[in-house]
Amino acid sequence: MSIDDTSIGAAPHDPSPPVRVLLVEDQVLIRDSLKVLIDATPGLAAVGEAGTGAEAVLLARRHRPDVVLMDVRMPDMDGIEATRRICADPACAGVRVLILTTFDLDEYVYASLRAGASGFLLKSATAAELLAAVRVVASGEALLAPTVTRRLIADLLRGPHPTQGVRGLDDVTPREREVLTLVGRGMSNAEIAEHLHLTVGTVKTHIGRLLAKLQARDRAQLVIAAYEGGLIVDADGHR
Repeated sequence: MSIDDTSIGAAPHDPSPPVRVLLVEDQVLIRDSLKVLIDATPGLAAVGEAGTGAEAVLLARRHRPDVVLMDVRMPDMDGIEATRRICADPACAGVRVLILTTFDLDEYVYASLRAGASGFLLKSATAAELLAAVRVVASGEALLAPTVTRRLIADLLRGPHPTQGVRGLDDVTPREREVLTLVGRGMSNAEIAEHLHLTVGTVKTHIGRLLAKLQARDRAQLVIAAYEGGLIVDADGHR
């Protein structure tokens, strides 16, 4: 991952508190490079570093970062188990996890999302893409690349579907179901707004209500809920 982009630090001054990032990576050279990148970027700040999943869980509880940038393959405890523990810990409420890995494997993608991760990014990403991903996840959005979303869709459509609806789905209004369906198809807020002839603000309101009703942490879990709730059909009309 290159950190030579000198335009990174050219953003205008922002008086709001910086996005606080916990770096979890067992390779010291990569971790040090990420720290330099994060600390050199206006609006971001590294608040801790961990080399194992167990350390990540402890530091997440101690520092309550906005975003944990999490490696997958580490000694002691892998990043997926660390993600699961952080996302289930009441002391870490509001902490979001962005998986950063070399391995674009389906089992990592699905396990990460089900563990509670808000995004999945490859280490082949550029510095600018990484910084954008941190900001997206910190804002409460989910980072699901189109290829990841398509594979997730294909996997869920092939698998068995629950006979009962997702918790809270019965309380979802018809309009919220429309929005949830489009979230499940991987559409952004702007795309949903255009499709349904709504404002982006109205879409955000609907998504906020869906998150509350479905007890979902973020958009990634809404994608899963849309499929497990049977709201998505494939090209042949099968749920």
